[in-house]
Amino acid sequence: MKPTIQKYIEYMRSVRNSSPHTLVNYGNDLEQFVAFLTPPGTETPKLGQVTHHMIREYVAHLHDTGLEKSSIARKLAALRSFFKYCVREGRLNENPARLVATPKLPKRVPAVLSAEEMNVFLNQLSPSGKTAGPGVRRKRQQDTSGGPLAKRPGFSAGVQEDGLLLPRDRAILELLYAAGLRVSELTGLNLVDMDQKDKMLRVRGKGNKERIVPYGEKAAQALRAYWPVRDSLLEASEDAERGASAQAIFLNYRGTRLTQRSVGRIVKKYVKLVNVNWDLHPHSLRHAFATHLLADGADLRAIQELLGHQSLSTTQKYTHASIRQLMDIYDKAHPHA
Repeated sequence: MKPTIQKYIEYMRSVRNSSPHTLVNYGNDLEQFVAFLTPPGTETPKLGQVTHHMIREYVAHLHDTGLEKSSIARKLAALRSFFKYCVREGRLNENPARLVATPKLPKRVPAVLSAEEMNVFLNQLSPSGKTAGPGVRRKRQQDTSGGPLAKRPGFSAGVQEDGLLLPRDRAILELLYAAGLRVSELTGLNLVDMDQKDKMLRVRGKGNKERIVPYGEKAAQALRAYWPVRDSLLEASEDAERGASAQAIFLNYRGTRLTQRSVGRIVKKYVKLVNVNWDLHPHSLRHAFATHLLADGADLRAIQELLGHQSLSTTQKYTHASIRQLMDIYDKAHPHA
């Protein structure tokens, strides 16, 4: 089984173009399954000896260890995909994981900041720590009180420490919200993928599927402020790294392509300076993008296209978030609520 698993992971990498995160998780899941089938002092069963009963025992074992249903579902998905590959390659006649039911997952509605909260948050990332002036005012209501970020002493210190990196960080956050990008799509952007005149992006999503996504003037302004910073970061990089990073839009302080993990740290950093009670991560800005479009009347199919979802059912979870916001407004505003 182990050599076949290695070939499968290579197939996922080279043919399916799966993300590094997926490759690591699927590889670990399959190794864990093999370890379950191989107690101390025994030999690993051959590929054709694995039955759906063994897989059910494995799923029951995962339940007994207290693993969350979502993690069990992912491990089972890895097994289904692996055995499907084995059938296609002629190594098996049928997929034994096909008969094992996936645990029923609870429907989770993503927590989304309101448009006003998102505006205040992004506006606070100007170099002065104040809201944007009249010339670059957002469409929706502005925060005129200075906002929570300007009142926090740690924000000014953070700006001084970052220096050049603040314009980059604001451009990252503005683009995540303006275009509804996955963090992997953001870090994978190259200069050739951006049409600054028409404010359009060519985005490579899951499975290397391309889509065209627009972005707004606020993101364009943040990007224009970032370009001189990018040039400085690239000049400071070592010659060996400069060529590999020359096309990347977002760079780290070493002048190399920014990683997904770094983007997560950037979001957490500024959220902590704004409000320690917010549980925000890069994907939260994608949720906000979709929910706010839907709340303002955008068609669900159009949102599906912008997000790059293969199935409309994936996009429909944002309708639940939008309905929840409407109910909150109703409860607060209606006299008989």
